[in-house]
Amino acid sequence: MANIRRHFPGGPAEAARASRRVTSVGLVINVALSAAKFTAGIFGGSQAMVADAIHSLSDTVTDIAVIVGSMFWQRPPDEDHPHGHGRIETAVTVFIGTALAAVAVGLIYNALTTFEERHTSPPAMIALWAALGSIVIKELLYRWTAAAATKVNSPAMAANAWHHRSDALSSIPAAAAVAGARLLPGAQFLDHVGAVVVAAFILNAAWRISWPAVNQLMDAGAPADLVRRVERAALSVDGVRAAHKIRARHIGSGFEVNLHVLVDPDISVRAGHDIATATRGRIVFETPDIVDVIVHIEPAE
Repeated sequence: MANIRRHFPGGPAEAARASRRVTSVGLVINVALSAAKFTAGIFGGSQAMVADAIHSLSDTVTDIAVIVGSMFWQRPPDEDHPHGHGRIETAVTVFIGTALAAVAVGLIYNALTTFEERHTSPPAMIALWAALGSIVIKELLYRWTAAAATKVNSPAMAANAWHHRSDALSSIPAAAAVAGARLLPGAQFLDHVGAVVVAAFILNAAWRISWPAVNQLMDAGAPADLVRRVERAALSVDGVRAAHKIRARHIGSGFEVNLHVLVDPDISVRAGHDIATATRGRIVFETPDIVDVIVHIEPAE
């Protein structure tokens, strides 16, 4: 991809390796954080922290999905996949969004079914410190992963970054539960209300992640702005009199474009081929999101 090569001289392969490096660090942190929160929940007597530890453990599934997926989606086209393997990244993005939604539904179900439960004794401070530490660590991990996702132009990494943030958000009601149980033993219901509110935010994030990816799998068209940029680039090429029938579809994090350009009907086949080649090069150069262009030559009559 043109925009990836600007950041990575090694091209898509180096971008994929960068994705795996960042996600692998996130995987190690998620495993360690899950173990720490689970330990704090058990020894601190906090059911909310144990549940939050299980939520953190779910992040490892999406980390593994990104690591494994990145080994495939940046591969060049081959005989069986002439358009490349970019759709693998789209499928991973849908999986992550679905996992986020499942976590949110689980949080809502748990909050509603345990609404009447009361703590037998106030949780220990270790549970509160674990929850607060989780919020800080996961928010930092979100920012780092999101920045890396922008750099390599990876929707799957961006989706995984949001999964890190959802874990940070879910630690807020866990921290509130511990603090509330220690300060106001009769106000544990606030933990359940907070969990539902946070789950609603997570569901919203899951929708914003999944729906564009689902649209891509259904070959939804490119944004109108990209089509206009393609038309302007084509019309700037010498010999092109008009451009029409511009169609674009997602290929992973980029686009494949198909368009017709009108040229002088009396030029040679070679001249028409040269115009098509120049048009393709101009479009790719001026619109880095585009990874492939097919130009059809038509006589301007």
